[in-house]
Amino acid sequence: MILTKQYRCIHSTSCRCTKGHLSEDVIFLVFQQLNWNPKDIATLSCVCKWFDDLAKRVLWKEFCKTRAPKMMLDLQSSGSHSVDGSWRALGKLLIYCSGCSKGGLFNSIQIPGHFVYRTRFSRTSGKSFLLPQCRTDVLYVSDPCEHLDQGEEGDVGFFRGVFKSFSMSKVRKMLIKREAKLHPTEVCPYCKAKLWSMLQAKMIPQSASCRLGAYEDCIEYYVCLNGHMLGICTLLPLSDSEEASELE
Repeated sequence: MILTKQYRCIHSTSCRCTKGHLSEDVIFLVFQQLNWNPKDIATLSCVCKWFDDLAKRVLWKEFCKTRAPKMMLDLQSSGSHSVDGSWRALGKLLIYCSGCSKGGLFNSIQIPGHFVYRTRFSRTSGKSFLLPQCRTDVLYVSDPCEHLDQGEEGDVGFFRGVFKSFSMSKVRKMLIKREAKLHPTEVCPYCKAKLWSMLQAKMIPQSASCRLGAYEDCIEYYVCLNGHMLGICTLLPLSDSEEASELE
């Protein structure tokens, strides 16, 4: 769908394309033919402020809608035309595993972040990461991104997710009620917002490790102020994880 709404041009004085730049409609059609390629969108964002604004308002939104149409439809079903934390942040969450660094958020080992070709996000799986009293919330969670044979850490899995309407969620209300502390230094790798530790708030149910096929005492995840979730776990050997799945 071609956007007709006009926006104020926000080229900076140092921008080289202040004269005769393409219209939004033309750029929309070009990226539609490119199937909303995220690498091309990111490259365009680096050109100038105007292109960066267009990418954040339009192109990343179309990328998300193309990559995960049912999930995006659900996230917007509350009547909002945007999502918490921006479309660019959500687009990155769909395709990027954040990894971890020594002394960082998970304070364990060094595993570089990387882009992933395809990841499945599940609303049903998300229920397993919520306490029973919070399971009316909607949370989409990815399958774990597996990083095998990480020395003493064993097989490590990273997972990520996003809440629908996090500002009105029971999880957020419970975090505030429990006076959960925000991480003093680290921020969300997707939107740069502050993070709550679900482990410190004692809000990780046993069903989460069962869903992931992970050791119960080796799972940790955070939720940011915009409702993005990221976590780490130590995966069980395949035969053990199958038994855990049956128990769930």
